Amino acid sequence: MPNRAQVQPVATALPYVYPMDEFYARAGLPLPHIERLEGPDIPEPYRSLLVHEKDMTPTLEGFHRADIHLKILNREQRGDFYFREVALLLNTTNRPVEFGANKVSLALFSPKARQLILEERLPLGRILKDCQIGHSTVAKAFFRVTPDALMREVLDFYGNEPLYGRRATIFDPQKRPLSEIVEILPPAKPNP
Repeated sequence: MPNRAQVQPVATALPYVYPMDEFYARAGLPLPHIERLEGPDIPEPYRSLLVHEKDMTPTLEGFHRADIHLKILNREQRGDFYFREVALLLNTTNRPVEFGANKVSLALFSPKARQLILEERLPLGRILKDCQIGHSTVAKAFFRVTPDALMREVLDFYGNEPLYGRRATIFDPQKRPLSEIVEILPPAKPNP
């Protein structure tokens, strides 16, 4: 029987960080400390980047004045649902500007959009725009995260400053969920 002090804690499910919590659970990692906040409690510049009803891809591209591409960390397809854990990187420097996870309802996308999603190069927000897919984004929760080793590695920083994020749902015009997304930003750095 293992010594209790040596047993790793299991990941805890938190509805406002789904589907990120599933990736942590599958990896056997405990979730870092996550504190739910109200939108006005998020400090700037994170508030401007997170507390809105818009897609994150164009928001981040506007803030950083550069296009963004994906780096896939983990993926899984279950029937018509495609789950992925990603980093969003600036095309110009490969600097990470978001760590996230999403669940995509592939059946609700056109064949062309599905192909682009599964090619794993473009963020979903870019695909929605390029394929002219009608949608709305609803931010459902905001939070502060004490970064863990995975987040530090993915976001390429080594400090302990808190990170800020949100959980959002992207709906099609019939109010069906196209995607459930968790988006966590790195510590703010000045634009180059």
